[in-house]
Amino acid sequence: MKTHLPIALSNRHIHLSQEHLDILFGKGYELSKTKDLSQPGQYACEEKVDIIGPKREIKGVRILGPVRGDTQFEVSVADAISLGVEPILRNSGDIKDTPGAKIIGPKGEVDIEEGIIVAARHIHMHTTDGEEFGVMDNDIVKIKVDGPRGLVFDNVLVRVNKAYALEMHVDLEEGNAAGIKNGDIVEIIK
Repeated sequence: MKTHLPIALSNRHIHLSQEHLDILFGKGYELSKTKDLSQPGQYACEEKVDIIGPKREIKGVRILGPVRGDTQFEVSVADAISLGVEPILRNSGDIKDTPGAKIIGPKGEVDIEEGIIVAARHIHMHTTDGEEFGVMDNDIVKIKVDGPRGLVFDNVLVRVNKAYALEMHVDLEEGNAAGIKNGDIVEIIK
């Protein structure tokens, strides 16, 4: 049974719906890929937007592609507090009853009613990885991080899908607290 996997830190970023991309960048605009991300089909884009919250603005937020069904802005707890919104911890895609903000692009702006989340830590696994690790989609596990700032992450969601590649994701605050960097190896504890 496998127990070790790579971890990656996720900085603030935004996923846009096609409707919002059209408003912010112009009808029919297509995102420009800067680099592929670890998850198949996902990529960082050249394009950035500014986000205006009740208290402050965050400039130059990277867009991740491809477009999604709903716009979602993933932030750290500190980012949410800086913007002036409640930091709500959610699994990606679960944006109901979350704070919104104004998004500014080069061709327009959008006020989103909801969509700002602090993404919950999670593991992506291909279906073969799930079998090798002995876990199923939506299982909750613990992850042990070794080193001088070692710790155990509780409440880690496992996402198993044939479209995923093996990797755990945490935000920058969690990664910094554990003293980890992209590609470090962590241990799953069931």
